[in-house]
Amino acid sequence: MQQHAERVIIAPSMLCADFRCLAEDIRRLEAAGADWLHFDVMDGQFVENLTYGPIIVEAARPLTELFFDAHLMIEKPLRQIEKFARAGAQLICVHEETVDDLRAALEAIHDLGLKAGVALNPDTQVSALAPGLEVCDVVMLMSVFPGRAGQAFILETHERLRELVDMIQAVGRQILIEVDGGVTPPIARELWKLGAGAFVSGSYFFKHPGGYAGAVQEFRDACY
Repeated sequence: MQQHAERVIIAPSMLCADFRCLAEDIRRLEAAGADWLHFDVMDGQFVENLTYGPIIVEAARPLTELFFDAHLMIEKPLRQIEKFARAGAQLICVHEETVDDLRAALEAIHDLGLKAGVALNPDTQVSALAPGLEVCDVVMLMSVFPGRAGQAFILETHERLRELVDMIQAVGRQILIEVDGGVTPPIARELWKLGAGAFVSGSYFFKHPGGYAGAVQEFRDACY
């Protein structure tokens, strides 16, 4: 089994934050012990919904030292990566489905001095990631269809994760596996045991009855 990160990475999805008081929300997330902030960028073309661009990442960057994870659910992502780099993203994940040459796309992100990741939709074969595994830092396995919050976790993700772990072992590299969509603490526990190391949480996290700190603690308790 792939060795995952020593500490589970909890990445609240800013799609579910309160944009009326974004600065306050970000400070609360940092104080609660979140590890990353996950920015869901949608263009209304690759996915149906439209969210925000680099301006939100840029506005958030001075407010926190947290790691910024930009998930580009957009057509032609290579046209935008430099803008997100300048805005303060530290990891950019592009969808395998949106690039013609996955390895070249990941290398273009590296050329900007950032971590490079690839996201994969639930209906795309895991084998499609093979060309990028020698150069990517993160694989984001989508456990819902991208485009909106609040969807239920797709159970087939477990088997896809097993396949991905085997592929990563075969190339002999340490690649962080991030799972995004419908992840609750009990699901995170199962995925962590299989080799995932980072979890994106939106609706569950932001609506947690124990607040942000309670959500962070529940995820950590589930995995350790």
